[in-house]
Amino acid sequence: MLIRAGYDIGFRCEQPVPMLANLSVHASRNKDLRSVQRIFTTPEVPLYDYADGFGNICTRLTMPAGGATLSCGFVIEDPFEPDPVDIHAQQAALVDLPDDVLLYLRGSRYCETDQLLETAWRLFGQCRQGWPLVQAIVDHVHASIRFDYATARPTKTAWEVFHEGSGVCRDYAHLAVALCRCMNIPARYCTGYLGDMDLAEPGGPMDFSAWFEVWLGGRWFVFDARHNYPRRGRVLMARGRDAADAALTTTFGPVELVRFEVYTDKDMLS
Repeated sequence: MLIRAGYDIGFRCEQPVPMLANLSVHASRNKDLRSVQRIFTTPEVPLYDYADGFGNICTRLTMPAGGATLSCGFVIEDPFEPDPVDIHAQQAALVDLPDDVLLYLRGSRYCETDQLLETAWRLFGQCRQGWPLVQAIVDHVHASIRFDYATARPTKTAWEVFHEGSGVCRDYAHLAVALCRCMNIPARYCTGYLGDMDLAEPGGPMDFSAWFEVWLGGRWFVFDARHNYPRRGRVLMARGRDAADAALTTTFGPVELVRFEVYTDKDMLS
């Protein structure tokens, strides 16, 4: 299936402000692109791309005084299959984890494993390890958090989400990631496009989405604590320890967001 996706995001600033943007499709999906993916800016400013340690394509630019608009549109081929499920996937012993996976057991900026460790073992210590344990964590986060844009804030951590009981998709992901790590399951944060093409009814205004991946059975599996069932049509943009590694934009100065439009649709040619 061909998916047409893109965005148009506007910023205002009073002086030039450097920016780092994770707004490109993740390098692991480059082979699926069926059109050129290029970021345009208005006014036009120099752009420079590099790949970070997580395989994210990072774009560097400096917004001029007055601000700038970033836009992009592309077509990508996707199997449009549900997220893979393997209820028999086993949890690896810590001594058997690959070196590059160990990173995703440690606490991070938005995932305070030290503060949630006791709670995690109290809630899930009796669960069967592996897939059933992860599913129990996802079920708990899904049931205990109320989706509410009004309670979102960029500084909100997993510990705060746990106590406040509300948030947006990134908050669901942060809490689930932190709880998985507390239970010795490597987990990493993901962000990207997730349209409503697999839903019976439109899901409301389009936005970027957040989910997470866990290491089970020698590979990474997708889980989504907000929706809590296998979805179709995910297009990964960035991943990392948490949203600090996969922030859509990071600005190095005061900036106001003035426009935010995202779209994900079935391409009419598919």
